Amino acid sequence: MSITTENDERKPSSRIVLVDDDAEIGRAVSRLLRQEGCHVDYFEDCQAALDAVRTGMYSMILSDIAMPGMDGIELMRQVRRFDFDIPIILLTGEPTIDSAKKAIELGAYRYFTKPLDRLELVAAVKSASFAIQMAKIKRKAAELNGLANGPSDMLGLLVAYEAAAATLWMAYQPIVRAKDGSIFAYEALMRSESKTLPHPGAILSAAEHLDKLDDLGRRIRDLSPRPFDGAGTDALLFLNLHPSDLADPQLLEASSYLAGFAKRTVLEITERATLENVPDVQKTITTLRSRGFRVAVDDLGSGYAGLNSFAQIEPEIVKLDMAIVRDVDTNVTKQKLMHSMVDLSHDMNILVVAEGVETRTERDKCVELGCDLLQGYHIARPGVAFPAVSW
Repeated sequence: MSITTENDERKPSSRIVLVDDDAEIGRAVSRLLRQEGCHVDYFEDCQAALDAVRTGMYSMILSDIAMPGMDGIELMRQVRRFDFDIPIILLTGEPTIDSAKKAIELGAYRYFTKPLDRLELVAAVKSASFAIQMAKIKRKAAELNGLANGPSDMLGLLVAYEAAAATLWMAYQPIVRAKDGSIFAYEALMRSESKTLPHPGAILSAAEHLDKLDDLGRRIRDLSPRPFDGAGTDALLFLNLHPSDLADPQLLEASSYLAGFAKRTVLEITERATLENVPDVQKTITTLRSRGFRVAVDDLGSGYAGLNSFAQIEPEIVKLDMAIVRDVDTNVTKQKLMHSMVDLSHDMNILVVAEGVETRTERDKCVELGCDLLQGYHIARPGVAFPAVSW
């Protein structure tokens, strides 16, 4: 049931959806907000309120938490599937520390206990009205600048992450031998159909904030090797590890799908990350090697992983950071740097991958300077298993 309370001659300052299964409270709060110049549409159940919010006509939601059927927390979750900005104020007649904590963690704009304090509620409504206007301005500015502007609270982030995870897939980019352009390996790269979290960095950041890095890492490790089965290729798989993956016990499980593919898998650990906070990292890497995995250091020359970290990893392969590869054909300083890194790596029996090769002249210079393997858009862009190589 919906009860619409119209303001008098003044233009409403806010359009509010109010949800409470107690009609007496609903009417009282509606009257209060009407006196403050608001337009209030009151609903006794969440589903009807949700349908109203979908119209995009409203600037905020006030909802009781405990209601039959869909409750206030689930209403928040459903709203965040299509609206990241609308402020949601939660009300409850049965306050607990857990309910307050959950409401705030999930991104409720405010949380009030009944009986409501009139002045505090009115102040919150006015503040929320300002917040939604500012959120819309910021989102519009981001769109004009071509920037992604994602969820504004934890629940919105969770909904966006779940949608991205549901459409997760792996793209593959060839890594070729410098001597003849033949396939050596394919690097698996995370992709998703999500427009809210439009690139791997955004998905990883969301997973980190939501404490879901383990779940994400396990899904990636399960998906990545599957196209190689029966594909008629003996190419290796390069697979990026987040530092948190090295602390995940499932990485070492012999029964995992990836474990059965160990002898054809190179695990990449980026030099951009520090391993100082990863427990027993050297023991973990030793165990992985005993299972047949090889290890590579990614982004060499860009990060802050020092000699100690490099010694802990003892890589069989290093991938030069693309900032070194970019314009190496014309930049003498980069040529000297690459030459030194290649020579040092070869002295340690380490293969060198030049990553980020985008032109023929960059390719030729990397070959001249002794790189063993090449990867980049000039060779092939990432794509569905497996892209063709252009040499």
